[in-house]
Amino acid sequence: MKLIIKLIITTVLIVVLSHFLPGINVNSIQTALVVAVVLGLLNVFVKPVLVLLTIPATVLTLGLFLFVINAVIILLAGHFVGGFYVSGFWSALFFSIILSVLQSILNKIFVEEN
Repeated sequence: MKLIIKLIITTVLIVVLSHFLPGINVNSIQTALVVAVVLGLLNVFVKPVLVLLTIPATVLTLGLFLFVINAVIILLAGHFVGGFYVSGFWSALFFSIILSVLQSILNKIFVEEN
């Protein structure tokens, strides 16, 4: 149940943010749902590899390089999902930061932790 709630939260945030952030476009709610699933899969399978490969950069930047990795994940999702368009790195970076912050807040509110 927690996974479904998190998926709904992410889907809604993707739709809302695409209306407010320039450079981010989502064709439909269904596309946003697919993007949410793809982001989840990329975060599970690709992100750990990227984090491992970029440990020196992450240490040197005191963890700030993780934002770059998140932006790359967003760009990959834009590449894989038709109907989800990200105009460039900076759009992906801002989108990923705002999405992460809002996900954290809404997950704290709506997802019950045991």
